[in-house]
Amino acid sequence: MNLRSAARGFLVFLLSAPALHGNSDGTVTYSTSNVCALGGAMVDISCTYEYADDIQHEEATVNSLWFTKGDKSQPVDLEHDTNYTGRVEYSCGEIHCQHLRCHGTCTLRIKDLRHSDSAVYKFRFTTRHARQYTGDPGVTLSVTDLRVKVSIPSPVSSPDWTKLECLSTCDLAGDPTYIWFRNGFNVGDGKWYWNQPEGGEIFSCAVEGYEHLRSPVVSLQGNNGEGTVTYPQSSLVCTLRGATADLDSTYEYPYDVQYNPTTVKTLWFTKGNKSQHTDLLSDADYTGRVESSCGEVSCTGSRCHGTCTLRIKDLRLTDSATYKFRFTTNHPKGEYPGDPEMTLSVTDLQVKLYFPYAVDPTYAKLNCVKTCGQAGDTPYIWFKNGQNVGRGEHYMDYSQSGNNYSCAVEGYHLRSPLVWRRSRDHTSSSEGSCLQTLDDTTV
Repeated sequence: MNLRSAARGFLVFLLSAPALHGNSDGTVTYSTSNVCALGGAMVDISCTYEYADDIQHEEATVNSLWFTKGDKSQPVDLEHDTNYTGRVEYSCGEIHCQHLRCHGTCTLRIKDLRHSDSAVYKFRFTTRHARQYTGDPGVTLSVTDLRVKVSIPSPVSSPDWTKLECLSTCDLAGDPTYIWFRNGFNVGDGKWYWNQPEGGEIFSCAVEGYEHLRSPVVSLQGNNGEGTVTYPQSSLVCTLRGATADLDSTYEYPYDVQYNPTTVKTLWFTKGNKSQHTDLLSDADYTGRVESSCGEVSCTGSRCHGTCTLRIKDLRLTDSATYKFRFTTNHPKGEYPGDPEMTLSVTDLQVKLYFPYAVDPTYAKLNCVKTCGQAGDTPYIWFKNGQNVGRGEHYMDYSQSGNNYSCAVEGYHLRSPLVWRRSRDHTSSSEGSCLQTLDDTTV
């Protein structure tokens, strides 16, 4: 697929030849057996199928579905899987029969891809004679992000040049075009970008047509830009109040045998500037709630590499801030400021309730939402009158007066404030919540 045309539709990378599965009675042929796609983008997985039928003048009918969970006897249709609610579409063509064989096509489209969508997808169809066929082994979808790798090709012959490479965790075939950004501005395209650093610059990359899905930023700092800081996560992290957040960084700098063994001092900060800053381990607002865990520094060739993780426990809304990592080595001019930065947003959960059908004022739809992050990027658990009633981004219920609802993120005990239905004229939220909820009379 041409990436320029993908920019106008969806982004998908096919990594192998068509795969044929089934028997002489019924077969499923996938357009590929492996697909690599960017998180946040859209992907199409297609197949053709055929089966034997003695149909002559009757209309051919087939029930079809795609699934990842369950088995051949009890598959979970993706259109009914709460993890894919509002993100999947089926597009199946008409069935054509000739010489006692019927043929059809079907395409699965998944929008707003998440890393949790990485799975094996299978197509299943049932004929008018109740014969069922499943296309094994299916199509493997891998969802990836981009990252920037920094290297100094030759510190001796080219000390002022830095090579940046745009990478992904699975191979993006089809000769994709990469776009490079320096300090937020488009500066060119290509798999690699060569830069003569001035210091204090940040870089990221994206695939053409999906410039909004950029890699985490990488900073070129210090002596001739040879020291770098990279945040593997997105530059915006959204976390629940009361939970624990881990902010990761990797860093590297030039190795010089004259200063062996190398010593490195590290710190994280939110307050102050590059020259005067407050180490979070000494910040009274974080007393007893922060830990810094840094791995050993390893040196290969002309570069030394290290990692450091900041853990903040019992998160508060006031912890929402920009966080920077800074490291200092025993090399001359080996002080590397904390740019770029990560933004941490701490949020509460909220339940929004409304009644989608005017003809049935008891049928309610509830959404679990937070004030930051993409909708539906986390598994939610639903509670009705204190009892666990399901899992998913949404919950549908025939709501009666006196019922109350709340939601939580799977794996956390922290629930949203209660929303309850008091009477036909009131839908209320528990004290302290600032929820936008609709009463029964609003549709």
